[in-house]
Amino acid sequence: MNTPDWSNLTFSYSKTNTILRTVYKDGAWSPVESLTDDNLKLSAFSGCLHYAIECFEGLKAFRGKDGRIRLFRPEENAKRLQRSAKYLGIEAPSVEMFVDMCKRVVLENIDFLPPYEEAGASLYLRPTLIGTNPQLGVQSSKESTFLMLCSPVGAYVGGALDAVDVVIARNYDRAAANGSGAFKVGGNYACSLYSLNKAHELGYKAVLYLDPATKKYIDEFNSSNFFAIKGNTYITPKSGSILPSITNMSLETAAAHLGMEVERRPVAVEELSTFDEVGECGTAVVITPVHKLVDKPTLESEEETVYTYGDGQCGPKSLKLYNFIKGIQRGELEDVFNWNVFVD
Repeated sequence: MNTPDWSNLTFSYSKTNTILRTVYKDGAWSPVESLTDDNLKLSAFSGCLHYAIECFEGLKAFRGKDGRIRLFRPEENAKRLQRSAKYLGIEAPSVEMFVDMCKRVVLENIDFLPPYEEAGASLYLRPTLIGTNPQLGVQSSKESTFLMLCSPVGAYVGGALDAVDVVIARNYDRAAANGSGAFKVGGNYACSLYSLNKAHELGYKAVLYLDPATKKYIDEFNSSNFFAIKGNTYITPKSGSILPSITNMSLETAAAHLGMEVERRPVAVEELSTFDEVGECGTAVVITPVHKLVDKPTLESEEETVYTYGDGQCGPKSLKLYNFIKGIQRGELEDVFNWNVFVD
């Protein structure tokens, strides 16, 4: 194989050695098999192709300062996948099976795990669960296929900690009130694509959605949670239509550990003018700072209210939190919460 150009990795697909597959059928999972071909053979009538019976996860493996390989909180991803699968009515792997497959896919693709010296690079894991039995009726799939995929990646948006401009899409939603927003199902991302593409045409990197019921409160971005810093307080929205981010949960714990106050509560749009720092947070980025946040009556409108944070660089509190999480992931700081799982 050709050694990847670690310093120029983006958040995009790269072919690796193997993917893993197991099938749930007749009440049991099949033995896990390694496949060198990314292409799958499945029925054209599979539920995942017609009724979006699909959910997935995202987590990363890192090569640490001590040379050891770490997975960051994989058991939390396993539990979130189980919640998503339960919502869809399909079977999910156990936490033990999920974590074991994470370890195995890393070892089978060790050539694609970036060296410690490449601080912005990692091996991204994409566990994916799809309904695969042939069906016509709208119902949960009886058979499901669980895949463990991986790819070496760099930063998701621009460079690490590059501040971005984002826009509120008041006339679009990523999820319905009392709908699927709190689960990591592919349909939520499909719902965001039209407004995201429109925002990209207008020069924005991401879309911020408001609560779908009242449009008075902040929900989340198209692919990550929202957080803000006000004084010494870490603030993040509480809503039933927000995906519970493992990164956000970790940042809340880190903020409290570092002496900050933490508030998870409804966040009114009017509060945007009071924040010192605003950012996106998620697996792919940990933190992406927001420089300019634009609010419009509609996404297509020329009328706008602009909120600006900082000078285009990551704010001091956000940077401290980012360095704390990255330090644990990369073995530079003591893992005081036992978040890492070692791959030996």
